[in-house]
Amino acid sequence: MNLDPGTWERRFEEFWAGAPDGDGAHDVHHLRRVWRSARRIAATEPGADLLVILAAAYLHDLVNPPKDSPLRSRASRLSAEKAVPLLEAMGLDPDRARAAGHAIEAHSYSAGIPPATLEARILQDADRLEALGAIGLARCFYTGGKMGTALWEAGDPLGRSGRALDDRAYSVDHFPLKLMRLPDLMTTDEGRRLARRRARVLALYLAQLERELLD
Repeated sequence: MNLDPGTWERRFEEFWAGAPDGDGAHDVHHLRRVWRSARRIAATEPGADLLVILAAAYLHDLVNPPKDSPLRSRASRLSAEKAVPLLEAMGLDPDRARAAGHAIEAHSYSAGIPPATLEARILQDADRLEALGAIGLARCFYTGGKMGTALWEAGDPLGRSGRALDDRAYSVDHFPLKLMRLPDLMTTDEGRRLARRRARVLALYLAQLERELLD
């Protein structure tokens, strides 16, 4: 079996070539960015299997229901169930295919499945980085727009009054409810370092938003 990551990356690119446009927050560009971040994190984690990480990065959103779908919490499990036989059919050995399947299953925030392997921890951190920084900012509002979510609660956009936050109603509420918590949930040192740096972008945005709304 060819273990060259470059060869497998080309195979996954061919697999996604011509895929219909769908969710712009979970398209092939997202998959490529997750792979790039995962590779960066893996470089600081001796013993990580790059081929497992690559396979999981490119197939982790194989099943991608809308954020407000009742299937959302099962999406990572469904993706793993679909990915493992697909990887074996592509020629990946069964052990690596199953390892990629676990990484896919455990990557999701909503699934709440603890990552049991180094490769799963790396993929989870790499995917969560996509929710932070300028990219995370864009993806948050893009997803909120698709769901019909308002930008913010007009009377108290940052929840200073102690109102109950609701990110299904207001996109900005998603920042304190989830996004700003992600750096502390990272499981690798490099993932945590990158997450803290990107979280500062979101904090600066919220501060600027508040200034503009108060002008």
